[in-house]
Amino acid sequence: MATSTTKALTGEEPPGTTGDGNTPRRRGALLHRLDVKGAPYAFVAPFFVVFAAFSFYPLVYTSWISLHDVELATLDVMEWVAFDNYVELWGDSQFWNALQNTITIGVISTVPQLMMALGLAHLLNYRMRASLFFRVASLVPYATSVAAAALVFTMIFERDFGMINWALGSVGIDPVDWEADKWPAQAAISTIVIWRWTGYNALLYLAAMQAIPAERYEAASLDGASRWKQFTHVTVPGIRSTIVFTIVLSTIGATQLFGEPLIFGQGPNGVTGGADNQYQTLGLLLYEEGWKNYQMGRSATVAWAMFMLLVVAFAAHHLIKRLRSRTS
Repeated sequence: MATSTTKALTGEEPPGTTGDGNTPRRRGALLHRLDVKGAPYAFVAPFFVVFAAFSFYPLVYTSWISLHDVELATLDVMEWVAFDNYVELWGDSQFWNALQNTITIGVISTVPQLMMALGLAHLLNYRMRASLFFRVASLVPYATSVAAAALVFTMIFERDFGMINWALGSVGIDPVDWEADKWPAQAAISTIVIWRWTGYNALLYLAAMQAIPAERYEAASLDGASRWKQFTHVTVPGIRSTIVFTIVLSTIGATQLFGEPLIFGQGPNGVTGGADNQYQTLGLLLYEEGWKNYQMGRSATVAWAMFMLLVVAFAAHHLIKRLRSRTS
């Protein structure tokens, strides 16, 4: 008679079994695995450790720098100033100008962008020839680098030889100095943002639309709903969470807007947002304070002001949502 070890080696009986066919070691290991309810946390914990190291530490360190007078050349020499940087920032007209420009550029770029993305996704949701080509083509602007896109649009909006002014001149409209004037400059920068992100948001909306059950459209069609009513009463409510998600992403992106206005300035005016700061955003102000004026303390203060601006905006949105839910 072969022993249990021999059977295990020949494959007739797995290791750890007894002669009567029981497998106490395997059964014990299985029960141990089933009893360890915290196993998922062991796999998730490293992610949060890395997240804390690369997220919370910069926030804490930046807040610490904002309470000091620090220069870029001597980061190891800090002079404690408490909240003086925040007080100075509160009374700085350049900060409020940058905040206003950030909000206006964010609004005139986000609202048309999301509306165009919603319409484009609705068209792509229909069965059409070469639909895959159009879906891939809508991602080309997003795949284009910020530098290349901003450089091309800068030449398009050039005052003397730009394509836009050429088109305006062909219909008898005087050329527009897109870089020197406030609202034309902000409109041109918003055009770059709209061109780059519309296709990306459209694909997000398209993915959400395809997850809506077809029975909803069939029921609406049987009730006599037109295509427009199906869009407003079925499609839009069905992708509401995705719309909120894109609004959040666009708000964060508008607050951190940096590359487009920097390259649009074509030189030193790019950092200052024009000769009169007519399109300087908070991102440009942060860069100017830290890497042009060498005041890292004030730069860190601007960074924290941007962060708190997002926190206040999302807190206000959450509060309004809760108030609406209570009243309804």
